[in-house]
Amino acid sequence: MAQNEMHISFSGLSQNEGFARMVAGSFAMQLNPTIEELSDIRTAVSEAVTNAIIHGYENKPGTVYMDCYLNDNEFTAVIRDEGSGIEDISLARQPFYTSKPELERSGMGFTVMEAFMDTLEVASEPGKGTVVTLKKKIGQDQSQ
Repeated sequence: MAQNEMHISFSGLSQNEGFARMVAGSFAMQLNPTIEELSDIRTAVSEAVTNAIIHGYENKPGTVYMDCYLNDNEFTAVIRDEGSGIEDISLARQPFYTSKPELERSGMGFTVMEAFMDTLEVASEPGKGTVVTLKKKIGQDQSQ
């Protein structure tokens, strides 16, 4: 399959998390994923978008950008915000770490993304925003 791409932006509102999840899943359907693979993509995208809204924009006005790519049998989602950024990415990626304990956040967002996708890359600059890149190969034998 030749490369295909899709780019959208939407308001950083919690109600748009489901929209992003649906759009990413619909786009990935072109690769004929299993129900489990599709669920993995939707869950990881949901976590990344939720992080952008809650941590990036802290529920203040902002725009979330989502770019999705299909290349051969690989799905890639790039979720970007122009929010507060992450001071310490390695700390933020630790299981159970949360910068918002008062919101009863589990601190498992990056851990969930890593568990459901083949690769997770995080780039961030305090005061400028964060870019999360998620990749998953579709149709791979997961029993290895």
